[in-house]
This record gives sequence, structure tokens and C-alpha cells, in this order.
Amino acid sequence: MMAGKGGLSKLDVGVLSSEQQEKLRQFKIKTRIGNEKYLRSHPEVEVLIGDFLRDVLLKRPADIREFAADHFTNVKPNVVTGSRMEGKNSDVE
Repeated sequence: MMAGKGGLSKLDVGVLSSEQQEKLRQFKIKTRIGNEKYLRSHPEVEVLIGDFLRDVLLKRPADIREFAADHFTNVKPNVVTGSRMEGKNSDVE
């Protein structure tokens, strides 16, 4: 893959051999499973992201990166997640 100014812009399939492509595919699967396990064991992440998205939609910041940095730098986890976590804990497996 080649990185452009805004991120990934073009996939160059010929760069990886078949073996490398399979290893990459397996790595992606393992990573996704690991991410799922983490998110399922940490329901507070869903609450924090939901709170952030709500603020983004309400305030519609011009600079989303600056807004996100400020939002997560100044977050008070116990205040934000406290009451919202009550119903989530029963969902964790």
C-alpha cells in the first residue's frame, strides 16, 4: 500500500507474495479477534466513544482532531461512565 497525503490511497497487490498475503490475512484475523475480546471485556470503551460521538454531533467542531484531543485529555471516566455502566456490566461475557 502506498501512503498518500490523506492516508492510504492505493493498494499495490503485487508487492506481497502469496505466502506474505496469507500471513497478513491471518494477522488481521488475530488482531480483529483480539480487539473484539478487549472491547467485550471493557464495556466502558463503548460508553466513552458514544459520549465523544454525541459531543461531536452536538458541537460540530471545525477541527475534529483538536476536539478529540481535548475531549479525551479532559475526560473524567468515573463521571462519564459511572451511571451508564450499570446496565452494561451484565452484557460482559
